[in-house]
Formats: sequence, structure tokens, C-alpha cells
Amino acid sequence: MDIDYQVGEVELSYKSTVRKKRKIATSFDAYGMLLPTFREDTIGYKEYFKVVLLNQAQEVLGYTQISEGGLTETSADVRIILQAALLTNATAIILAHNHPSGKLRPSQQDIALTEQVKKAAEIMRITVIDHIILTDDSYYSFADEGQL
Repeated sequence: MDIDYQVGEVELSYKSTVRKKRKIATSFDAYGMLLPTFREDTIGYKEYFKVVLLNQAQEVLGYTQISEGGLTETSADVRIILQAALLTNATAIILAHNHPSGKLRPSQQDIALTEQVKKAAEIMRITVIDHIILTDDSYYSFADEGQL
């Protein structure tokens, strides 16, 4: 009996598009890099989850938007976050999302997701450097607050 198995396929390719890499040394550097990635007036409109992808020297390889949500939440899948890191050969990542409410305090869901990503990333030797919550005029850093 001849059985033909067909499965979905993921194609892996790496194309570096960043010529001069920007180094992220502090949470303020991360905030400064992330803020312009939000289209004008969208940071207070609805929630977005993004990931900054870094090399061993903590230089930015790029960033990607993981999800777009509503006024009070967005769903970020740990597998999609780590897929982005693996596809770019990142050795470190910075998680980031905005709070349209303007409140910088992390929610229980924010804390739980950070722990889930951190644990899963450790298995693949990828370091979660920080999780930044952004608003138009300020930010909250999990790393600065000792929550990583």
C-alpha cells in the first residue's frame, strides 16, 4: 500500500536589510526605537504587540508586529514571537506593546505572557532583554522594574 503524506511547509530565508545596526543598551534606547514604529495617532487608539529582534551585540536586526487588537487588549502567541526570533537568527528579543489607556502598569496578562515567552525562549537560548509598555509620552520597562 502506497501512502502519500502531504504536510504544510515553512520556507526559511534570511535577508539582512539593516545596513548600520542600531544598538539597544537601555530601556530608553528601546523606547526611542519603538515609538516611531507606531503610525501617527495609533498608539492611543488600539493595542499593538511588537518584538524587537537583536543579535548577540544587542544590535537591532529588525522588528515585527505580532498582533493588532482592540482598545483594551491584543493577543500575542508565544510561538509566533519565537518564530520571528528564529527566522532572523536573533539571540535576544525585546517584547513591546502599547496601552491606549495611557496607564503604564502591566496587567496580570502582561506579566503572564512575559513569563511564558521568557521560559520558552530560554529553551532555545534566546534572551528576553525587556518588555516595554509604551504610551505617547512615556514607557514602563519590566527590566528596569526588576520583573524579568
